[in-house]
Amino acid sequence: MATTKQSDAAFTEEERAAMKEHAAEVKRARSTKGTKAEKAAAEAAAVVEKIAAMPEPDKGLAERIHRIALEVAPDLAPRLWYGMPAYAKDGKVVFFFQDAAKFKARYATLGFQDPAQLDDGSFWPTSWAVTPEFSEADEATVAELIRRAVA
Repeated sequence: MATTKQSDAAFTEEERAAMKEHAAEVKRARSTKGTKAEKAAAEAAAVVEKIAAMPEPDKGLAERIHRIALEVAPDLAPRLWYGMPAYAKDGKVVFFFQDAAKFKARYATLGFQDPAQLDDGSFWPTSWAVTPEFSEADEATVAELIRRAVA
């Protein structure tokens, strides 16, 4: 029989925090009153608030990706997902931005989930490292990935 200490080692402190954030997000979404549009606006505001709380350079990267997402795929619904800005279609997360600070990683990540239509043969990437050197050319690549993801 495993002790609590041993079972806790299965997840890092950051992973446990992300799971708690997700539980709070689900609870908030269920308890938010109002129309569908009002609930969507509350979710979008929570994303903007989360981005604003990120340390630099993650904050600047997240702001740029958020802007691109809203321009390229205005039908996607911004929402928080495990404490990360995410963009959903029909209630399913299509892609997300994970700031480097969240899991003490070397770089931020732009990740795509199963609903993303990025299929390319039998092998393709589903996440990309995003560094502070993120360029205008990189922005164009992200825009194209998002267009493909929601096609």
